[in-house]
Amino acid sequence: MTPAVKALERDGAAFELLSYEHDPRAPAYGEEAASALGLDPNTVFKTLIARLDDGRLAVGIVPVTGQLDLKALAKAAGARRASMAEAAEAERATGYVLGGISPLGQKRRLPTFLDDSAKALGRLHVSGGRRGLEIALAPADLIRLCQARLAPLARA
Repeated sequence: MTPAVKALERDGAAFELLSYEHDPRAPAYGEEAASALGLDPNTVFKTLIARLDDGRLAVGIVPVTGQLDLKALAKAAGARRASMAEAAEAERATGYVLGGISPLGQKRRLPTFLDDSAKALGRLHVSGGRRGLEIALAPADLIRLCQARLAPLARA
């Protein structure tokens, strides 16, 4: 049981766990999850950690079909610039390994921003806290549990 699953259970939120056999050779974890589970890739979101120019870390959650627009994330977070955090820094801050970083149950609560495309979905999928585990839940529950703010973060 991962911290993400424990957080959902403590809250009583409705969710579904989906698991698949992770292939260590897979080049993109989110796309692997969508393919392995037969999910619409527009409903599978990746959780990325960025460093803002003021030194804070922030979480950007975007569909696996797009890229995180770092300028848009910086703007949403009230900073001028953002860059991707180093892998070790992201793992240390969240308590998860790359490819398994969940927006839920992180070690430290970081400012969290969800791409606004999520509001059109009845259900989305995020990492469950380890490679090969996805959580399906309502966007409103994700927003509430992560204290996330919606923003246009994804670019093609």
